[in-house]
Amino acid sequence: MNRSVVPSQKVLRIPDVQKKTGLSRSTIYNKLNPSSKYFDPTFPKPIRLGSGPTSSVGLIESEIDAWIEMRAAARYMAKEAA
Repeated sequence: MNRSVVPSQKVLRIPDVQKKTGLSRSTIYNKLNPSSKYFDPTFPKPIRLGSGPTSSVGLIESEIDAWIEMRAAARYMAKEAA
């Protein structure tokens, strides 16, 4: 039997995402809102932690880490292009 190993995924609540990114709560929600002028389609999408439409949400830590790394890489690419 062949089993693939799935890495553990840690879910961060919004206050933890704030600490990790340095972004305010409203900025995080603006990055998630397609109607906002601050919408960022590359920002990780939240997942529902419960079954109801008003249940808590969280974001996958590895996706947040990847987004931060992508932002850092873009900084270096912009410097090289200048």
